[in-house]
Amino acid sequence: MAPRPVPRARTARVTALAALLLAAGTACGGSDAPPNAEVAQPNPVRDRIGTLSIHSAQGPRACTASVVHSPRRNLLVTAAHCVQNRRIGLLDGLVFTPGYRNGYTPYGTWPVQSITVDPRWAQDDDPDYDVAFITVRPVDGREIEDAVGGNPIGTDQGVGLTVSVTGYPNESDEPITCSVRTRSQGSTQERFDCGGYTDGTSGSPWVTASGTVIGVIGGYQEGGESPGTSYSVAFDQRVADLYRRATT
Repeated sequence: MAPRPVPRARTARVTALAALLLAAGTACGGSDAPPNAEVAQPNPVRDRIGTLSIHSAQGPRACTASVVHSPRRNLLVTAAHCVQNRRIGLLDGLVFTPGYRNGYTPYGTWPVQSITVDPRWAQDDDPDYDVAFITVRPVDGREIEDAVGGNPIGTDQGVGLTVSVTGYPNESDEPITCSVRTRSQGSTQERFDCGGYTDGTSGSPWVTASGTVIGVIGGYQEGGESPGTSYSVAFDQRVADLYRRATT
């Protein structure tokens, strides 16, 4: 599906945010003794991760997103349920604030321009296609990747990889992070176990030691219904195809 321009924000759509936030709630944790997420200390790589919110950095939170490398240097990745579902449609008025912390916006706030989701998500909210790519408008003549850099997207990387997952719980003005190992959740989904990933952390990138994004919190149960486990669509050819549509 080609990228679709985001319509102008409307008050009626903003009031529907609460329903999307319920869908965006995720958790991380697991059997035995899973680790707990900690406050993420700022660094240049984590500053590529930020909040998706309505109208402004201080507006209602939707989810987490991160900058990924693209030819036009203006691309983010997040979960599709963060930005659209069949019941509500496309969420309007979104802005991205990378490196947000305690009200401070070190790189400014970037308005969303267009959103690309797979037709199978748009038509059926199919959890195997719960990934979205977002373009943001330039600010002061600069693209987002020029401001903070971008991580490459990796597909067909397999499971059992150690990843760092950083995201923004709605109740916190600081991001959290956890280093975990990925596990299989069937042929099309992956999971990890860690505590602390609550509402707002959907879309948080799964970043390998090499800096490659191989997942985002979402997918099965729209990221996880319990406080024990978080999920992602397996980044395979489906995601490679979606990335190509978003960048051509």
